[in-house]
Amino acid sequence: MPSKRRVNVRPVPRMGGIAILCGLILACIVQYLGTTRLQWPVVLVPSPKLTVTYQGIAASVLAIFVVGAVDDVRQLKPLPKLLGQVAAASIAAASGLVIGDIVNPFAGGEIALGWLAYPITVIYLVAFANIINLIDGLDGLAAGITCISSFTMFVLAVLAHRMDAAALSIALCGATLGFLRYNFNPASIFMGDSGSLLLGFLLGVISLLSVARVAGLTTLLLPLVLAGIPIIDTFSAIVRRRRAHVSVGHADKGHIHHRLIEEGFDQRQAVVLIYLWTAALCLGAVVMTQVEPLPRILVLAFLVAMSALFAMRLKLFTPVLLHHYDTQGRDELIGPDDPEFEEEAHRQHMG
Repeated sequence: MPSKRRVNVRPVPRMGGIAILCGLILACIVQYLGTTRLQWPVVLVPSPKLTVTYQGIAASVLAIFVVGAVDDVRQLKPLPKLLGQVAAASIAAASGLVIGDIVNPFAGGEIALGWLAYPITVIYLVAFANIINLIDGLDGLAAGITCISSFTMFVLAVLAHRMDAAALSIALCGATLGFLRYNFNPASIFMGDSGSLLLGFLLGVISLLSVARVAGLTTLLLPLVLAGIPIIDTFSAIVRRRRAHVSVGHADKGHIHHRLIEEGFDQRQAVVLIYLWTAALCLGAVVMTQVEPLPRILVLAFLVAMSALFAMRLKLFTPVLLHHYDTQGRDELIGPDDPEFEEEAHRQHMG
């Protein structure tokens, strides 16, 4: 439904996550029939360094979808919603999908994470699920970002000879591309939390299947580069709300897409611009895998610097001014330094 924070002006169905999940299931069925009936090459072969149970991963994906679907229907409170996400991520970790050891860049050898790999993996997957969820604010935005990122993960997985990650990546890319036909502005359906949590969670799963293995520090940063836009948007929202002395969970209109619209772009232009930014980061991620360590660090530094400049240009870390009506009914803009800001922010959030 339309609201003060949303930019849509008419009611739109928001259970599109079902369509995305069905697309993924269909892709899995086709792959299964191809390998069993048509002698297609078997792709679900885990890395020698990582023993995973694919049935467990499938169960974790279904679990995160259920959490989002229940939230779409019943509007879960933050704690039960978070616990559901943790449970889904824990299923994946228990299935063997964990962050591998890290190459020591100073002394050589590997840094063994041991039992810490499990809680770190859970936090990692929950974070990935939520960064896509938080940026889902314009028609086609989350689906397009996921489509670009998953295609890039497909390329990286092929280069790394990780066919299981490649198969899942291209399936996710196809599912989101098909959904984008109906989700791009003007959208006829929204993905809802069932879709956005599912997409983010799957990006995290794929990254663990492909690049987040026994690797150097810069290689482990690749998934963060691929998801750079949602990460920047989430991090800036946390900083912005803390500076405004309001809850981190307080919704506002300071996200990247809101700022672009304030700059004069329409919805389609804002979305396409974010697509281009995402594509640039993804291209940089691919380049990082093909060069020596020093150029890799330079490419990473360049991407971080350009994204930081863009974020500052859009004032992503600046608290959002609020409309406030004084005792005489006059509309005024107030900032976090105003004594009535916190009360007004709470009132608008609850409203």
